[in-house]
Amino acid sequence: MRHHFGDFLDRDGGYWSMTPNAERYRQGIDEAPAGSEDVVVATIGKETEDWRRVFSFPNLEELTLHEPTTDQLSSVGELGGLKRLRLTHVRPKTIDALSGLGELEELVLEYVSGFNDLSPLRGLPKLRAIHIENLRRVSDFSGLSGLKELRLLSVYGTLDWKQPIDDFEFLRGLPALEVLSLWQMKCRAPYPALLPALTLRRLKEISVHGSYLPVEECALLEEGLDGIEGADWGPYHTMAYSYIELPGSDPRSEMSDDDLRRSHPEVTIDFEGKRTIANPEDHWFVFTGTGSGRVKCGSPKAEARCREFAEKYRALRQRARDVISSGA
Repeated sequence: MRHHFGDFLDRDGGYWSMTPNAERYRQGIDEAPAGSEDVVVATIGKETEDWRRVFSFPNLEELTLHEPTTDQLSSVGELGGLKRLRLTHVRPKTIDALSGLGELEELVLEYVSGFNDLSPLRGLPKLRAIHIENLRRVSDFSGLSGLKELRLLSVYGTLDWKQPIDDFEFLRGLPALEVLSLWQMKCRAPYPALLPALTLRRLKEISVHGSYLPVEECALLEEGLDGIEGADWGPYHTMAYSYIELPGSDPRSEMSDDDLRRSHPEVTIDFEGKRTIANPEDHWFVFTGTGSGRVKCGSPKAEARCREFAEKYRALRQRARDVISSGA
């Protein structure tokens, strides 16, 4: 039943109370007596013996279904008072079983790859946070439209597979959304695909790397979401592609770890105490937008290329202003 998972939930802002991924295995119910009032968080899966005891815990609020059986998944709707659910590594044909969880507030779907229809989630009126990760057969996210209490939505692919999104029209049906996070994704709709994001009147933060969207979409969001955290890519940024150990001759090498963390965030301290900094010989200007390219800092061509791309970005922002004003 063991499988390593990172915890990608954005825990700032009070959107999540879900147990961190690394702790899921501590919540097995094998030792818990039936009817226990102490069980608030539980994990079950195909290896759990007598798993139906999970329905006897009167105070259960959170459940992880890790590699569940068909019976376990189809029965989850019996837990009508459940507030938090994590579903991982399973290939159901549908997620209809979730539609009866009317009290659910937080939902995590990780590597749930058998279905392609998210519309059963519309039956969960109290959902306020959803994290979706690696849904291999889902590209149509219109099933999320109508979740009027949803405040946070994160849609993630993986390092070896980008999550496709047909279009972003579903955002128009999420009036309470405050945080939108996109990682390792690709949009299939033509420009201006992200125009619906401008209708999110309560949006506080958007998190999407400038390389996941065409440059014109980044310009559109930067123009239309002025002042929103994360919507400030600009035409380019600098990035180090390698790191070196902090030289002993560097004055920062004499500083304490606490002082470095407080005053020099450019110095990274790993779990073994090793201190590293960006390799000054491997710094690049990275241009905003999918496939926009890069140029090495210090290159004779760097200044001209940056100036040229900045002009292009300014023109795209003007185009975005025209699109926004026309309502196209």
